[in-house]
Order: sequence, then structure tokens, then C-alpha cells
Amino acid sequence: MKKALILGITGQDGSYLAEILLEKGYEVHGFIRRTATGNTKNIEHIKDSLILHRGDLLDTNSLWKVIREVNPEEIYNEADQDHAGWSFDIVEYQYNVTGVAVGKILEIVKQVNPDIKFFQPITSNVFGKATEHPQNENTPFRPQSPYACAKVLAYVVSRFYREAYDMFVATAIFYNHESPRRPDEYVTRKITKSVARISLGLQDVLELGDLSAKIDWGYAEEYMEAAWNIMQQPKADDYIICTGEAHSVQEFVDEAFATVGLDSQKYVKINPKFLRPAQNTALVGDISRAQNAFGFSPKIKFKELVKLMVEADLADLQKKSK
Repeated sequence: MKKALILGITGQDGSYLAEILLEKGYEVHGFIRRTATGNTKNIEHIKDSLILHRGDLLDTNSLWKVIREVNPEEIYNEADQDHAGWSFDIVEYQYNVTGVAVGKILEIVKQVNPDIKFFQPITSNVFGKATEHPQNENTPFRPQSPYACAKVLAYVVSRFYREAYDMFVATAIFYNHESPRRPDEYVTRKITKSVARISLGLQDVLELGDLSAKIDWGYAEEYMEAAWNIMQQPKADDYIICTGEAHSVQEFVDEAFATVGLDSQKYVKINPKFLRPAQNTALVGDISRAQNAFGFSPKIKFKELVKLMVEADLADLQKKSK
């Protein structure tokens, strides 16, 4: 039986990945930090099938301990501070947990067992004000947030260990990927949850920032299946994972309200406080490499994703009201 260690197992991506690996017959270990111990709802239904370890990406000793004790075939690093907006206010923490920690983990892997395969997610935000459309794995990085800068470091460190030490270190440049497990502070979940509440008469207005921003949104569970496929390739490489379609926040809002039969114009207000200091250009990726390597082709596209999220939030609210 293969063993996998998921860092950040309680989050959206980590929890979907845990489900996928369990279904594939893995012994799944999860690394969980103190501040997440009270927020295990994403893995509650599979908790008895997991082996959880306590620690923190900023605590080198706990990383050493879990990697040495578990000695897995595969490590998936789904732990970081992944909110670009927050990163402007916690810059030092952002760099340390999202960038520097990746170098620490890879150095530990190199010393404990360099045969361990390592997966590092990167964000499309590294392209920032992109000079190429669509972006591919060779497009220059132009990050526009501390979060994106930290991910650039994670990417560079990953490539360094792969090339310098011949370790299996793979990366995926994930474009935005959503699900009902997205935390509330992300714009997509804020929209779908607010739409559900408005449709039930529990909320009057939805306040948002820039509605013109265009984003490539995919489904998180499919992207985690891609992560596993990336780790099964004969050689480690870098892959863009996205849908290849960009839709504006306005389109997401309209589609969400349409799901419940309401007109978005009656409920949405613009609030300048939600605008960021720097904005990306519209980012859309080229998935040719992933398609050729393991047949990646996203099945759930924009409209299905919005509908899926709104309906999940509606069901959750209706369940709580009973």
C-alpha cells in the first residue's frame, strides 16, 4: 500500500486530495496545524480513515518528525496562506509559510529520503500582468501580490531541487479553482453564499469590489485528480492546470443569481474597500502539456461550477434552518 502525506489536509484542496487518495487505496497521512484543529469539517466524513499528525510549516522540527516517521512515497504540499488580498497585510508571514517553507521541506526530503516524490502547487497569480495570452509553462512571471511573489519562490526552489539533486519535484500552476469547500472570504464563495441567503430572505445586499476582473475558474476536485496524475508521470515536470476560459466577476454574479431566478442588478453594490492595490491582467492558460501527458480535460466548466456552488450553499442553509 502506497503512503502519502498531505500538508494542509483540512483545506479545500487537501480534503479533496485525501478523498481521491483513499479511493485509490493509499494510506493517507495528514499534517495539521494548531489553528486548524477546530476546523476539520472538510475531512470529518473521512477522519477515521486518516492518520493525522500535529505540526506547522513554520516549525522545522515538526516537519522533520513527520517526514521521517511517515517516510511516504508521495508528499503533497497543500498548506500555505493562499489569499492574495490577505497577503498585503501579513507580508513576512506570507513569504515564510508559502515560499521559504517549501525550501525547508525539500531540504528535509533530500536528507531523509530523496526518493520521496514531492508535489508543489503554484498559482496563476505568478503571471500577474502577463505579457503572453494564453500563458504556458514558459511564460515570464510578473507577480502582483506578496502571495504571488512567495509562490514564485516556491516554484524556483522546486525546480532547483529537481535539477540540482535529480529529485522528483513536480509543480502545477493552478488557475483559480473553486468548490463548496472554498472559505467564505473568497469572492466566489462570498457570492454564492450571499445569493443563497438573499434567495431565502436572510440577506438584502451583496457588496463587492471590481466586477470587471476576468478569471479562469475550475473545479477543485478535478484539479486534485490532476495533481495525482502529475505525480504518476515518469519524470517530474511543471504543468498548467486550468479550463482555458476566462469569465468576469460580473458574469459569476449574474450566473449565481440566475440559478435562483433573481436579477443581480437589484442586489449588488460596489464597495471601494474591496479593491486591491494591484490587479492582474485576465489570465487564461494553455493546458496542452497536461493534455498530452495524462489527458487532462476539465469536465466541470463555468456554468456548472457556479450552479454546483449555489445549490450546495442553499442546501446547507436549508439544512441549518430545520
